[in-house]
Amino acid sequence: MSKKQVKVGGLVLGDGHIAVQSMTSVKASDVESSVAQILRLEEAGCEIARVAVADEADAKALAAIKARIHTPLVADVHFSAKLAVMAVECGADKLRVNPGNIGGEKEISYVADCVKVHKIPVRVGANTGSIEPHFLAKYGRSAEALVGSALENVAVFERRGVEDIVVSVKASDVPLTVEAYTLLAKRCPYPLHVGVTEAGVGSAALVKSAAGIGALLFKGIGDTVRVSLSADPVEEVYAAHEILRACGLEKDFVEVVACPTCGRCEYGCMELAAKVSARVRNVKKRLKVAVMGCVVNGPGEAQGCDLGIAGGKNACVILQKGKENEKVAAEDAERVFFARLEELLK
Repeated sequence: MSKKQVKVGGLVLGDGHIAVQSMTSVKASDVESSVAQILRLEEAGCEIARVAVADEADAKALAAIKARIHTPLVADVHFSAKLAVMAVECGADKLRVNPGNIGGEKEISYVADCVKVHKIPVRVGANTGSIEPHFLAKYGRSAEALVGSALENVAVFERRGVEDIVVSVKASDVPLTVEAYTLLAKRCPYPLHVGVTEAGVGSAALVKSAAGIGALLFKGIGDTVRVSLSADPVEEVYAAHEILRACGLEKDFVEVVACPTCGRCEYGCMELAAKVSARVRNVKKRLKVAVMGCVVNGPGEAQGCDLGIAGGKNACVILQKGKENEKVAAEDAERVFFARLEELLK
């Protein structure tokens, strides 16, 4: 957790809460598509929405987008100080820049003066693709180079009187990401945005993100997170919340304990577990539900749960608060279990 707090719209970074963010995958200038996607992200639990600003049309669309969403809106700008300033003037709640690719001190100062006047924060990000050349020459693609590049550009903003800064040092390599953020946390008082950039596709990307982000969160490093997936950005939000939950940093959710199944399973345990998980995905309530395959571990695993089920080919047992309350025919198990789940959720 950082020493300094930074306000992004109505959200405070650095107060101990880990904010989940994601980024749209459509052109910002397509206002309807941008708004629709951000509203879906919000429903999934996204707390900060970021859009790419690649041209003037994108920048000018920010005000229209902002008027129809509920999360702070971040403008992501590369290569153009002019576009960065335009995005701020069009209503962005926060600016994200990689100073390493936006120009020299003159251009960064131009941006710094703008965010200071408009009283919004800036995220100064360095990643392995935008390290300052002199740091690359001295340290190569390393944690020292990432941190040095980021903090050198932070210093430019500081010299212009900017105090509301968020910092990131992302890499696609998990050990490098963890090393860089660990070093940065020792040298930097600002909130840190953490993530493994360009993590990839499918389960490999999820594993890389969970390993990197989880390692940092267990060290107390990170104030806002993004899971970077080559997928629907809504999946990024769900994955981020799962990481926070696995790390014990998010409490108000329904935990689903599910049996991996084996040859002893004689009813549709996996299918039921998937349906239960989908039903409770967005429920903000602290509960634990167990969907178990058979009587070997089922009743025991369900002892600490609010609701559980275990069974076999002909019958299933439904447990509430660890006690066997009902025995139902296997063909009725899903219907009865969901009825008990809905009662619990109410």
